[in-house]
Amino acid sequence: MDRVPILKLGDILIVSIQIDLQDQSVLALQEDLSEQVVATGARGVIIDISAVEIVDSFIGRMLATIAGISRMLDAETVVVGMRPAVAITLVELGLSLGGVRTALNLEKGVALLNHIENVQIAAVTR
Repeated sequence: MDRVPILKLGDILIVSIQIDLQDQSVLALQEDLSEQVVATGARGVIIDISAVEIVDSFIGRMLATIAGISRMLDAETVVVGMRPAVAITLVELGLSLGGVRTALNLEKGVALLNHIENVQIAAVTR
């Protein structure tokens, strides 16, 4: 089973999903990310799904679950890079991803987290 790497930038954890997600890899990501939020004291989590072409209902629910767990651990989650086809699929499946904030790309995701926390928790240079 492939594991998804988790990178740290300031007080933000960045997860860039570059593999086809299987149910087990999503569950492993949920566990790994929860442990990393606690271990690092991260205040924000960005999940980049720009390489993800297909999202089923399980993975959609797990994104919302990961955001909920992170929020319980005092870290906000932003999903970035969602393709239009993925957004359409999620809406057609009736998954609103409640509690999950979205942004078009990593830069806007970092800006959103900075705005939410009203402090600069990380910076992306241009």
